[in-house]
Amino acid sequence: MVTSADVLWMLKIVYTIYAFAIISFIGWFGYRVTKKPDSNRTWLTPKVFYSYLGMLVVIGVGIHILTYNKVPWVAWELKKHKIQPDREINVHIKDHTFIIPEETPITIKCGEVVRFNVTSEDLTYGFGLFRENNSMVFQMQVVPQHRNVLLWKFTEERTFYVLSTEYSGPKGAYMKVPDAFKVVGCERLAMREGVR
Repeated sequence: MVTSADVLWMLKIVYTIYAFAIISFIGWFGYRVTKKPDSNRTWLTPKVFYSYLGMLVVIGVGIHILTYNKVPWVAWELKKHKIQPDREINVHIKDHTFIIPEETPITIKCGEVVRFNVTSEDLTYGFGLFRENNSMVFQMQVVPQHRNVLLWKFTEERTFYVLSTEYSGPKGAYMKVPDAFKVVGCERLAMREGVR
């Protein structure tokens, strides 16, 4: 399965190329506008200008359409009301503290679909899950007095920590639960799926 790190790496390349195309458009336009014309005739007509602009828009929309199916959690989010989770974990946040009902690290089996139900009593917080190398797996904004739901299928065998990803005052910088979740059994799952 594609992880958030894989998607980010691919999108860095795609958006870099796209950014260079936009920069070339701006440079080309600026050069043509400031250059002293050799004659009154120019090949930079409104037709050429808007054709290039239209091409950039089509490419930009195309990038999003082509990457839609590469991002697995988009489909989960659209169908989350139909997906039955293997497990639900309720997290409560109050006074700049994550209150996790089980002892950490909570063990999750590889391939399990987990529904995180996160609530806040006082402020808007963030609920982010991070790998040991500090790369983000997912995050969501936790709005007070609402049930904030996030569905996730774990496919990486490792330990994750929880960090607040929203500014909630100076104390928010210290909102961290080290070794909050541990995913196990990915090797067995891969071997089982390889046999099929």
